[in-house]
Amino acid sequence: MPEDHPPDRVLVLCTANRCRSVMAAALLAKRLGAADASLAVRSAGVGGSTGERPPLEVIAVLADYGLDVSRHRSRTVSAADLDSASLVLAMAREHARHAAVVAVGSWPRVFTLKELIRRADRARPRRVGESLAGWLTVLNTDRDRFDLLGEDPADDVADPVGGPLAGYEATAAEIDRLVRELAGLGWGWPAAGLPGQR
Repeated sequence: MPEDHPPDRVLVLCTANRCRSVMAAALLAKRLGAADASLAVRSAGVGGSTGERPPLEVIAVLADYGLDVSRHRSRTVSAADLDSASLVLAMAREHARHAAVVAVGSWPRVFTLKELIRRADRARPRRVGESLAGWLTVLNTDRDRFDLLGEDPADDVADPVGGPLAGYEATAAEIDRLVRELAGLGWGWPAAGLPGQR
């Protein structure tokens, strides 16, 4: 995207900021950083303890993608985080609802990762030279807060915490696929052309 737009700030949310949001933020930074060097990606949780390490399974699985998250420490999202984010990507509907309550004005910038991709597929990809804010305005057409009530696999990325390693691998693979789709739709990079693809 052109340099006349301010840098995009993407915030990824999950429950405790130890697994799904860590995976998604690392994969986003890798994929989208290749498309836009000015992009800033951070992650946070809606609850849980701060300063916690990711599970060993998360560290091991992301190492297979060439990513080192061993120094990550969990943190809880604040209203200031949400207010300053250009885009908030939630790993599940409950995280999107939390964001919309903590920072009411953030709602037009808060999507689950799956919802954002689904809406972009139905509407259109981000155009060359179009700001992220402008694109999100298009994707908010006919959008209703009530759409994110309850849980739904159409929007929620499964939480593998406490399960077998295979669950972490499946979650990472799903997030990686979604991130590649998002990179193509929002940043104009076809998935097959992204550097560092597995």
